[in-house]
Amino acid sequence: MSMPEIDESDLAAVAEVLRSGRLSLGPKANEFEDSLCQYLGVHFAVCASSGTAALHMIVKALGLGPRDEVIVPSFTFAASVNVLLYEGITPVFCDIEPTTYNLDPADVEKRITSRTKAILAVDVFGHPVDWDAINSIASKHGLRVIDDSCEALGAEYRGRKVGQFGSAAAFAFYANKQITTGEGGMLVTNDPEIAERARSLRNQGRSTMGSWLEHERLGFNYRMDEMSAALGLSQLRRLESFLERRQEVAESYSRLFARVHKVRTPVVKSDVRMSWFVYVITLEDQADRKAVMEALQERQIPARCYFQPVHLQEYVKKRKDCRVGELPITQSVAARTLALPFHNRLSQGEIEEVVDSVCDALESVPARS
Repeated sequence: MSMPEIDESDLAAVAEVLRSGRLSLGPKANEFEDSLCQYLGVHFAVCASSGTAALHMIVKALGLGPRDEVIVPSFTFAASVNVLLYEGITPVFCDIEPTTYNLDPADVEKRITSRTKAILAVDVFGHPVDWDAINSIASKHGLRVIDDSCEALGAEYRGRKVGQFGSAAAFAFYANKQITTGEGGMLVTNDPEIAERARSLRNQGRSTMGSWLEHERLGFNYRMDEMSAALGLSQLRRLESFLERRQEVAESYSRLFARVHKVRTPVVKSDVRMSWFVYVITLEDQADRKAVMEALQERQIPARCYFQPVHLQEYVKKRKDCRVGELPITQSVAARTLALPFHNRLSQGEIEEVVDSVCDALESVPARS
């Protein structure tokens, strides 16, 4: 399904740290933060152990807690919602656009109540949210905005890189992301108070000026180790070439699928730069997705459902502290999306084999009644 692109410069960067003996709380994490700030055009960056940790720190740094409501999509990875549940916050699930599968601004506004404190928007699959619309709604109602950009490093909205919108943003560097640190993430913001709190939160609540055993707040061990930071820094230097290659793979898929009437390829709006995280097609209503996946598996081609709505996950359905209204587009899309193999090293021949196999599967599998 995915594959990180690791080269000799990455291996050398990690080996250098190992030889140094400085494996944590060292210069590489600081350098990685500074480099990402420069790339994104933001003032502050805080390394974290994961994208989930970065999101959690944003929620904590904003002072959100019990009795607060935060509007969030259900069509997302579970971490987007989990970071709210950790803090006793009520997730208010919102429907998505039928094109990009991002939060629908019109539906966001309908779900705002007196208890709403923030909007957590997700740049799904690497396509930026309609940030002008979301920030306009937030400004009108006095809400904070959190950008879950864990899937969208390098994406741009109307000429500005994601990470610049809202109170703070989170990025993730898991092995299937645009760049990888193995595990790891980053909180970015232009707010110095959020950055300062996050640095304390990730380091067991220590202050930047206090002694090692002084803790000024409840915190966590959300630090990024030096090996991971060195790998991330090495990868970041090649990010633009990675993004260009991923764009080529996506365009090749879309060009080949253009002849397949039973498949809808991803929609990319004209005013954004997509940072391709995954390549997800949408099957027509009558297609039997499970049978298509089984037919692909017989040909040793992996495929995955993307996403199962969070509000339909068993652990969420059992909770009483979630607000779920009608989400017709979310549920329709989630039942029909299919993620295909996607990474920098995918060859043209492999892309063609995947497309041909999907076509054969759609032709051979009976439609659902």
